[in-house]
Amino acid sequence: VQLQASGGGLVQGGGSLRLPCVVSGGTFSGYSMGWYRQAPGKARDFVAAISRDGGETGYADSVKGRFTVSRDNAKNTFYLQMNSLKPEDTAIYYCAASYGLTAQRLSLSYKYWGQGTLVTVSS
Repeated sequence: VQLQASGGGLVQGGGSLRLPCVVSGGTFSGYSMGWYRQAPGKARDFVAAISRDGGETGYADSVKGRFTVSRDNAKNTFYLQMNSLKPEDTAIYYCAASYGLTAQRLSLSYKYWGQGTLVTVSS
């Protein structure tokens, strides 16, 4: 199973980005999916997650109300829509796949990880 995240870049504070993550080599509908991020010098933190059927989502408090996670099972892709971006959102964003049924928050729940995409938010 391979995960390919993209869509990162440089954006001004208050702006928006959408990160897609394409999953190949497995049965996409059989995975719940998650996004994590790692800022320079910090640990990898949970951002958002979505259940296998898309009916359940979960968010870190720091992004709730600004970020939205979604998935398109027909395209083997899930997304992180990021609005009202802040400089503290600057990080490498990683997508991950879990065999869990529900939206998973713990990184240990995830079996497969993508390579990450860099998001930089200027002030």
